[in-house]
Amino acid sequence: ERALSVLAAACVLGCLRFAANAPASIEEQRARLPPPARCDDPVVGEWRGKKWEAAYGNWFAVTLEVRRLSPGSNALTGRMVARLWYATDRDVEPPPCSPRIRRDYTVEMPATGSIEGQFIRFGASSYRLVAVHCGRHEGYNPDNFSGTIDPSIQEFQSVNNDGGSAVNEPVVFRRIQCPEASAGAGAAPAVVIVPPATPQVLPAPERRRPRAVFGCGR
Repeated sequence: ERALSVLAAACVLGCLRFAANAPASIEEQRARLPPPARCDDPVVGEWRGKKWEAAYGNWFAVTLEVRRLSPGSNALTGRMVARLWYATDRDVEPPPCSPRIRRDYTVEMPATGSIEGQFIRFGASSYRLVAVHCGRHEGYNPDNFSGTIDPSIQEFQSVNNDGGSAVNEPVVFRRIQCPEASAGAGAAPAVVIVPPATPQVLPAPERRRPRAVFGCGR
């Protein structure tokens, strides 16, 4: 009986530990994004993603600025700006520098990609350090996102592959702004936002390769 009790307690602790290190759910990511914008063009504009990366103890906020290489072209160009800050799951926005904030930095990446139907690829092969807000910057692996756009909610659920620790890492993007000449006349699509219920966890030890941020580093 005692052995069964110990085993049950171990199972509960294991489940809690797994949940604490599980990637942020789609609903949690959506709840932290600004309202969507409907544009005339199905892909151009500003797309925003933001997630808590529990396995590494950091927030990752990224903006994609997407343009067509030429009118009507399926080739895309633009840039990505990413900020990473290593804090706690409660630090949804970058906190002031303090001894507990290990790193916070922003990087910028010139990006290219393509759109085929609703399937988008957008990524980079280089980056530029924009600012180190706290701590230090040790390097960054440029991000490469791909996913299928859902025009009804102006979102796409992407996977990120950066050649390092990000292997098919999920990130939800929502279009939040249109180019000045591409604002649609229709109302913005309705999006159901579910308040996140992120467990409070302490940052995990840094195990990933240095990575850039959207105002802070990763």
